[in-house]
Amino acid sequence: MKPRNPDLADQLYGYIANEEDARACTDIPDSACREVPRNFFLILASNVLTKLGDLMINPKTVLAWLMSAIGAAPLVAWLVPIRESGSMIPQLVIGAWVRQKPVRKWFWVLGSLGQAVSVAAMAASVWQLEGMAAGYALLAALIAFSLSRGFCSVAMKDVQGKCVPKSRRGRLSGLATALGGSLTVALTLLLFWDRPEASIVFYVFVLLAAAALWGLAALVFAGVDEYEGETSGGGNAMKDAFANMSLLVRDKPFRKFVTTRSLLLCSALASPYFVVLAQQQGQTEWLLGGFMLASGLAGSLSATIWGWMADTSSRGVMIRAASLASAICLATGLWAVVSGDASKSSVWLYPAAFFVLSIAHAGVRLGRKTYLVDMAGGNKRTDYTSVSNTFIGLMLLVTGGLSALASLISPGAVIVMLGSMGLVGAISATRLKEVEG
Repeated sequence: MKPRNPDLADQLYGYIANEEDARACTDIPDSACREVPRNFFLILASNVLTKLGDLMINPKTVLAWLMSAIGAAPLVAWLVPIRESGSMIPQLVIGAWVRQKPVRKWFWVLGSLGQAVSVAAMAASVWQLEGMAAGYALLAALIAFSLSRGFCSVAMKDVQGKCVPKSRRGRLSGLATALGGSLTVALTLLLFWDRPEASIVFYVFVLLAAAALWGLAALVFAGVDEYEGETSGGGNAMKDAFANMSLLVRDKPFRKFVTTRSLLLCSALASPYFVVLAQQQGQTEWLLGGFMLASGLAGSLSATIWGWMADTSSRGVMIRAASLASAICLATGLWAVVSGDASKSSVWLYPAAFFVLSIAHAGVRLGRKTYLVDMAGGNKRTDYTSVSNTFIGLMLLVTGGLSALASLISPGAVIVMLGSMGLVGAISATRLKEVEG
């Protein structure tokens, strides 16, 4: 690590850190402390770029519309499961491989480039093929995208844990979400405001622009100055991966966290059903724009506050966010079940409820990410991330199947079920120990 003179990054970081010695570190080496301000902003910029990319290929909106536009509507149901579980389930093996390397930022760079290539392949599929053939090709590209995302997920938490002090990780995630949310609002208005029905050329342009964002993010992240960390030697990745699953049995604090995180899936799984309810009550174009804007605004308005709160108690953030998610789900779901056709007169309530749920979901995500990074150090951080994400990927498939069965009754019933699950999750979070301080 070469020493640097104070620059703009140091000054800005000082304002964000809100302390006289902006580079004060509690759990990273002094040599790494010198590079904290610069690394902080490089990681921040990379996160913001990928969040914008995520908006532009959101499986709940853009990719779903695109599937219908190319005549592959029956494949829409596979978008979200592949997008989420495809990136989580393989992380047990990915984590065992990443753990063997002393410098892990290159796995994130590789994953980001893989996502860029995958999204470009989606654009080529849509441009060159038609109908179900284009749909299957798009799904194949989405599988590659999800696998690449798994590398980023495992590596990010470890690199962040090595390069940013414990008391500043929450606000890093919060700022990334807030900036990404603000830019999301602007980009949504730019892309979709007062636009007639989009053409295939428009979707190809959006996908290629998203691919460029992931490529740029990889270039930025490559500049992070990461010191060499612990390794576990050259063991067999698959063997080590399954051995790490025993963490769920022998590590009680980690098991409690994973159980709580599983219950907190409610905030993510409930979101599409708010959209479904609104679509059943009214098909006006402003509803879709309202949901997209609500998602972006929720992140930009709440994430920084959640981030500052997480630096004091990520456990407390999970409790508050899960309680809020549970409350809005139960209220909205019960209203939909009880009111029936009467809810058509208040269809605007669904985007408003979605806005509140998005605020809660931002807190749940930020709280559990900060908690996981802060509860472990060294190789444990990588092990915890890969085991947790693999288990959650499996739980997504199980919970998604249960939600599909419940949807046969009504979308409102699904929301009530998930709201009840979130309430149990909030109670479970109160039993976690504090890891900050």
